[in-house]
Amino acid sequence: MDLVKVEGHPNLARDKNSGAIININSNEGDRARDRKKRWLLQQQEHMQLKSDVDQLKNDIGNMNLLPEIVIVLGGDGTVLKSANALVNYDIPILSFNIGVNLGFLTQEKDFLFNKSFIEILEKEEFAIDFRNRLKCNVYKTEPNQKVRKIKSYDALNDFYFKSVEEDLSPTNQIQIEIDTEKVNEYKGDGLIISSTTGSTAYSMAAGGPIVHPSINAIVINPICPMSLASRPVVIPDTSNIVIRPINKSNGRIKLWKDGSKCMTIKKSDYCEINKLTKPCKTVSYTHLTLPTKA
Repeated sequence: MDLVKVEGHPNLARDKNSGAIININSNEGDRARDRKKRWLLQQQEHMQLKSDVDQLKNDIGNMNLLPEIVIVLGGDGTVLKSANALVNYDIPILSFNIGVNLGFLTQEKDFLFNKSFIEILEKEEFAIDFRNRLKCNVYKTEPNQKVRKIKSYDALNDFYFKSVEEDLSPTNQIQIEIDTEKVNEYKGDGLIISSTTGSTAYSMAAGGPIVHPSINAIVINPICPMSLASRPVVIPDTSNIVIRPINKSNGRIKLWKDGSKCMTIKKSDYCEINKLTKPCKTVSYTHLTLPTKA
C-alpha cells in the first residue's frame, strides 16, 4: 500500500516505494516531533522527510499512481488543511491527534504507535466514513442586473460571516434565505453555516448543537445574536442557502471557511451555500481494540 503521511503543515518528500510523505511541523516540542519522525522512518525502509510546502498539491497531482491513504498527524486544523489540499483526489484520510490541540476529527494516537498499526492498514481492517462537505458560490449583481459567479469555495467544517473591521467589532446584519424563502435577518456578531462534521467546531463554541456526522443536515447558527428569536437551526442538507449582507451594516461582511479568510462580500454580492457532491473520506478505527499493554 502506498502511503502519504501528513504531520501538521505541508512538507513533501518522494520515495519510489512509499509514494509520498508530507511532514507538517507543529508547535510541539522537539523531542515529541523527533519521536514521530523516527517512528515513521522505521515503518518503511526508504522513507524520507523533506520540506517543500508549496509543492504539496502539484506533487500529488503529478504522481503516476495516487496514494491509497493519507495519514495526518496533528490537530483538527491539520486535518482541515489536508482535506482542502486533497479535495480533488478521492483519497481517504486517517488522522491522529498529536500534541495539545483539539482532535474531534482524529483517532486516538495510541493506535499510531502500536506495533500492529501498519498491519491493520495493509489488511484494510478499518471503516471508511463519508463526511459531507459544503460548497459556497459567491455571485455579483452587475448594474444591469445580470448576475455572475465570481468565486467558489468548499469547506469540510463550516463557512461563517463576520465583520470586515480588524480593529472594531461592529454589529452585522445578515439576511438568510432557504430554498428561495426569506427566513430571517440576523443581527449580531455573525453567522455560521456548518456541516455536521463542523458541528463540534466553531458552531459548538458558539452554542450550537452537536449533530452526529451520519445525519444528513446543515446547521445554521448565529454568533451572539441580539434577538432571543435568533436561535440555531438544523435543516436538511438538500437545502439551498442564500446569504446577503444588509445595507444597514454598511453592506459588507467577511466570508471565512474552516478558519481561513476568503473574501469580502459587498452589498451587490450574495453567497449560495449547499452540500458538495463529493464527500471527504475519513478512515475510522473506532471499532478496533488495541492489545492490552503489559
